[in-house]
Amino acid sequence: MIVVFGSLNVDVMIAVEHLPLPGETVLGPGYQLTAGGKGGNQALAAARAGAEVKMIGCIGGDPLAETALADLRAAGVDLTTLTTVADPTGLAAICVDKLGENHVVVASGANRQTRAAQFPDALLGPKTLIVLQMEVPLPENWSLIRRAKEKGARILLNAAPAAAIPADVLGLLDWLIVNENEAKQIAAGLDLKTDDARAAAQAIAKAHGVTVIVTLGAAGAAAYLGKGGGLSVGALPIQPVDTVGAGDSFVGGFAAATDRGHDLAEALRYATIGGALACLKPGAQPSLPLLAAIEARLADLPAVSTI
Repeated sequence: MIVVFGSLNVDVMIAVEHLPLPGETVLGPGYQLTAGGKGGNQALAAARAGAEVKMIGCIGGDPLAETALADLRAAGVDLTTLTTVADPTGLAAICVDKLGENHVVVASGANRQTRAAQFPDALLGPKTLIVLQMEVPLPENWSLIRRAKEKGARILLNAAPAAAIPADVLGLLDWLIVNENEAKQIAAGLDLKTDDARAAAQAIAKAHGVTVIVTLGAAGAAAYLGKGGGLSVGALPIQPVDTVGAGDSFVGGFAAATDRGHDLAEALRYATIGGALACLKPGAQPSLPLLAAIEARLADLPAVSTI
């Protein structure tokens, strides 16, 4: 089972000709209201990729809460452990330009009240794969990771948005998933300074004994093992419409494949295809692919190679 501990938002999506510069107002023709939040996105991505998923987080008691939960509920994600708090449901304002690039600003709202204590001890153990991100209070993440490790749970942290991670926490993870900028920021915070994302991921893996997976956009993804060596996979050739949700689709797809028992190489393939397919439709959750769509493109992906 996969248990996602993380954020739940509603996304306000606005299509623009170009992303605004500081102080600039850019007009868009309209907007789209969809569910989002990295926690919710990754939970839905994993469920659509075939996994049994439970979501732990906080929502507000406002009308936006139903929008935030509708797709998760439809996909069969277990929402019984969610907590309703006084703060409003989280909200993200997202501008997407004609090339599919985006700017995102998040009002955390109810996500600020998410606590590790919400995670029942009964769900901690070797059969549970816990997925975390960085949109809830970080001390709660660290507390849960330490507790989960003691109980033998498998732990995947997506360090997005990037922030400092305690060195002892890194050593407790099974997988750390980052994009290029996140890899460099985290490495710099650990005094592992490099301007190259691959080198940064490799340095983190070697220093802390964790498998670090770095997504590389059109160059695919690479995984560096704590014991040395690693794997690399190319990208699925696509013409992106909107990159919002691609990283979350990658994480959810990787978690689902891993929970089904696939090895690292095959899980990377599922994740890479899931991330690419999420770029073909606007919005985060509306773009997340089903398992059948992912499997239909496995033959189109370059083979995994050792590095």
